[in-house]
Amino acid sequence: MAKICVFCASSTRIDQRWLDLATETGKELAARGHTLVSGGGKVGMMGTVAAGARAGGAHTLGIMPQVLVDWEVADQDSDELIVTDAMSARKDLMIDGSDAFLTLPGGLGTLDELFEVWTTGSLALHAKPMVVLDPDGFYTGLFAWLAELTEQSFIRREALAMVTVAGSIPAALDAIETALGTN
Repeated sequence: MAKICVFCASSTRIDQRWLDLATETGKELAARGHTLVSGGGKVGMMGTVAAGARAGGAHTLGIMPQVLVDWEVADQDSDELIVTDAMSARKDLMIDGSDAFLTLPGGLGTLDELFEVWTTGSLALHAKPMVVLDPDGFYTGLFAWLAELTEQSFIRREALAMVTVAGSIPAALDAIETALGTN
């Protein structure tokens, strides 16, 4: 089916509920026959989403810069692991090699990746679906602020509307599949 890039936290200090969410996301990707594209890490949500996807039989593609491989955080169990020379090259490969993007809860790196695909999409450099999984209102404050920026004309309404916010894993994947015409 589709190659879905999942952006999420790599922190090892987050609550178990976020790790469980990542595992369930990976399992649901697999159940629907999708390939997981990830940042190639074995830690935090990034590692658990990949483990969940593999447990369900999905193909996993990890893309990681050498500096993080050197830190020994690479998911060596990935079906395919691409090592890049820089973070920017990593993001370029993730964007180019994916059919859609799903953002789970995360921190600065996750937001950086979300905004990169969102910005390039708003500039018509790609037309790939972008979905944010917002369990328990994790991203409510962010989207309220972005709505304010839209009201002040810092963000075009069309750009804001490019990202779908979903409250559950099935709703998020349904939105991606609908946008891709695969469901």
